[in-house]
Amino acid sequence: MPAPPSKDGPRINEDIRVPKVLLIDEHGEKQGVMPTANALEAAQEAGLDLVEVSPNSDPPVCKILDYGKYKFEEQKKKGVARKRQKLVEIKEIKLRPNIDTHDYEVKARSMHRFFEEGDKVKVTLRFRGGEMRHPELGMKLLQQVRTDFEEVAKVEYEPRMEGRQMIMILAPR
Repeated sequence: MPAPPSKDGPRINEDIRVPKVLLIDEHGEKQGVMPTANALEAAQEAGLDLVEVSPNSDPPVCKILDYGKYKFEEQKKKGVARKRQKLVEIKEIKLRPNIDTHDYEVKARSMHRFFEEGDKVKVTLRFRGGEMRHPELGMKLLQQVRTDFEEVAKVEYEPRMEGRQMIMILAPR
């Protein structure tokens, strides 16, 4: 005979197969360590379920509560946590090695806005034609980006050549 399928979530009522448990009643008060059978009786008298809230402690901690309501509350907590988490996006800023100062300032303002929103910024420096002979100009520009954003961002991916472009990734501090 195959083993019954294991359920997810805490064990409840008859599924709790340990000799003794630490019982917490429906009012949140500790009732002390007692045999599991007595704890089950107490739960049935209250018209609620016996739920194992901390299975790894010694003895396991069980609480008397309404399991349906408990599951619903847990689901709500997960939903709220999911809603609160922010997805970090990687925004890309494209530069050229001989960029004009004003154009650089415009790009820098955009980068500041991205960091304030909590996004990472991927700085891509594209080389064309003869510019490939002077990668040190590109490295100098990326070092300038690094120093300009020292207090608001940290370098997550050091400047590196990839084909005809140099890439660096910055993350907000």
